[in-house]
Amino acid sequence: MAKTENKITFQERVESRIQRIQQLYLADSSPWVIGYSGGKDSTAVVQLAWMAISSLEKKYLKKPVHIITTDTMVENPIVSSWVNASLDSLNAAAKSNDLPIEAHLIKPSIEESFWVNLIGRGYPAPRAKFRWCTERLKIKPTNRFIEEKINDNGEVVLLLGVRRAESAVRSSRLEKRKTVQEDLYPHDTLANCLLYAPIEDWSNDEVWLFLNQNENPWDAYNNNDLQSLYAS
Repeated sequence: MAKTENKITFQERVESRIQRIQQLYLADSSPWVIGYSGGKDSTAVVQLAWMAISSLEKKYLKKPVHIITTDTMVENPIVSSWVNASLDSLNAAAKSNDLPIEAHLIKPSIEESFWVNLIGRGYPAPRAKFRWCTERLKIKPTNRFIEEKINDNGEVVLLLGVRRAESAVRSSRLEKRKTVQEDLYPHDTLANCLLYAPIEDWSNDEVWLFLNQNENPWDAYNNNDLQSLYAS
């Protein structure tokens, strides 16, 4: 009778991923920046990083982790309120647990803001073939923050919640990236910025499975509330 092949459970994969995050955190002195939108993917990445770092001995917690959210100032009010409350909870919990984690709310400059461009400069409303808002409202403010950290420290590791299963285009882009070292990719436009995508091989169902099986360690809301927000 053939032996049954031992299959790794999803939770074992999660534990392995947490160990890998710890290895990368301890590997150098480059600060981390985590992009956080309040959505399921970025929440999973922040939660994985939190679980990994909080499990280390305090003497190893010498490297800062910056969690950044860009407020375009034209967000859905419900989503905006959710994210702002999460950032407050992140900072309060990090301080309470003596973790080197800090959440930041970033905003575009006046010149980059939506209404200055729409009304003041006469830009048309954003559409699929002219999405000027993404560059000005999100990418530029985020890049400024990252560049400041690079100037201060020489290098930054940027953690993102991108996944291959999101789309064929996203999968192709991730596939084409050349690793600088295992799991780390060079940023397309920012020198001395390395990308790490901890959940790039997870499916949509696996993201929700992780969030439902592992309690949110910082938020007054729980991950079931996040799922309800998506449903509504």
